[in-house]
Amino acid sequence: MINSWQELETYQPRVKRLLINSIEKQRLAHAYLFEGKKGTGKRNIGILFAKSFFCENLQHAEPCNNCRNCRRIDSGNHPDVHVVEPDGLSIKKGQIQALQEEFSKSGVESNKKLYMIVHADKMTVNAANSLLKFLEEPNANTIAILLTEQYHRMLNTILSRCQLVSFQPLLPKAIEKLLVDEGIPGHVASLVSQLTNDSEDAITIAKDDWFAQARTKVIKLYEVMVTRKGQAPIFVHTEWMMHFNEKEKQEIGLDLLLYIYKDLLSIKVGNEDQVIYHDIIQQLKQNALQMTQRSLTEKMSSILEAKNRLHANVNPQLLMEQLVLTLQEG
Repeated sequence: MINSWQELETYQPRVKRLLINSIEKQRLAHAYLFEGKKGTGKRNIGILFAKSFFCENLQHAEPCNNCRNCRRIDSGNHPDVHVVEPDGLSIKKGQIQALQEEFSKSGVESNKKLYMIVHADKMTVNAANSLLKFLEEPNANTIAILLTEQYHRMLNTILSRCQLVSFQPLLPKAIEKLLVDEGIPGHVASLVSQLTNDSEDAITIAKDDWFAQARTKVIKLYEVMVTRKGQAPIFVHTEWMMHFNEKEKQEIGLDLLLYIYKDLLSIKVGNEDQVIYHDIIQQLKQNALQMTQRSLTEKMSSILEAKNRLHANVNPQLLMEQLVLTLQEG
């Protein structure tokens, strides 16, 4: 949960600058369209914006997070902040009409009102036209925040009445920091941050016991290939295939294995700060001494080729057995 604009510098610096500038100069648009991929923080930042709009102790655009308004917005109980989400697969005209009726009343506690429409691209045509009338005649001190992952599906007439705020995919370092802030161990956070740029997915993966076990299995397979080469095919049969028992999981397993060899290459070329499996870096340093850059590049290519072959209905156990034999060469 992002509670301050300062925190946002790590995740969405351009969004931070645009919105803080509007708040500090008191030049708020009557409607914003937050667009970007899933997990880029749109809803979280919409809540932060609402707190800045209603905070009783605002300091240079930063909400205090302690006043009655901030606390009620965090808990979803502020009477003048309304969130509309799809009812089933779409947002219906009746939902927009109910919102308009609510906003025709004076503010319960002040003359300010704010509403957020989640997945605004899922409005029916009638709902969108109903909202359009609302946007064409904005009330003073009323702010609309529309959230979407697919703004190209929205009416141009609605787009033209909103200030567009684009959210960029999160960088691995930003995902890693977010996970660490959530209490995820650093060695898990660094690995998960390579798998997704969706903050919500990242948190789900990092807290999944299956993923923690997958990471352990991958490290163990690597150690077996290095120290007990003849045991690697047996390990694939007895442990790997039991855990990575579906195509999607097998892909994740190959990705996790690939990152070990990327780490070895990073160490080899002097980029230790880029190592992902930093909890086993000493072991990787020793192993890297026995390998050339060329052999590491070839091993990484073999893993990527195996990923491609997974989609060609190749027997996954046979694929893994062939792969470990290839990785043990050189």
